[in-house]
Amino acid sequence: MATYTVSKQFVWQGPLSERAVRVCRMFGLTVDRLTSGAPCHKCKVRIRPGDIVYLTGPSGAGKSVLLGELKRCVPAEDAIDLADIELPDDRTVIDCFGDDLVASLQTLSAVGLADVFSILNRPSRLSDGQKHRFRLAQALASGRPFVLADEFCSELDRITAATVAFNVHRFAKRAGLTLILASGRDDILIDLAPDVLISKDFRGQAQVIYKENV
Repeated sequence: MATYTVSKQFVWQGPLSERAVRVCRMFGLTVDRLTSGAPCHKCKVRIRPGDIVYLTGPSGAGKSVLLGELKRCVPAEDAIDLADIELPDDRTVIDCFGDDLVASLQTLSAVGLADVFSILNRPSRLSDGQKHRFRLAQALASGRPFVLADEFCSELDRITAATVAFNVHRFAKRAGLTLILASGRDDILIDLAPDVLISKDFRGQAQVIYKENV
């Protein structure tokens, strides 16, 4: 088990134009308050190997900020981020995976890419939701112990998102993967069943809830 303490604050550095000054006056802001009033995104969290960590909260609350800071705490060789996975245009989806055809199909099935038309399509030509699931399948099959994903299942409909969340939970637990996922949707919590829930608000505060304490 490892304990991570992360903190990130963005200091306002915009040019103070005449229009910007007028806006400050309209909102009763001084320059000092503008530069010192930025929220500090901070969190202290315990993560065990094989845990599923889910960061949630409204848009703009800083989920992606915390995800990025947690990523910095993990050795680069041990982690894979969905955002870093490319979408090849020179081969089909199935040809992007290892030699074990059955294992590859099982991984694709876990993320909801089980139909033959998706499997034989090129990753670059998939729909946005399918691209997200392709990247997710690639991450699960990578062999890296840490998988990080921003906007997890955000582009999927409710039923598909719930199915993917449930299957990813089962896959990760069997493989012993540690997942650190961020998304604004809370309708997949039951299906994902995270071990650690981090709830963010607009003030930068993060509430950490451990499954073992619920």
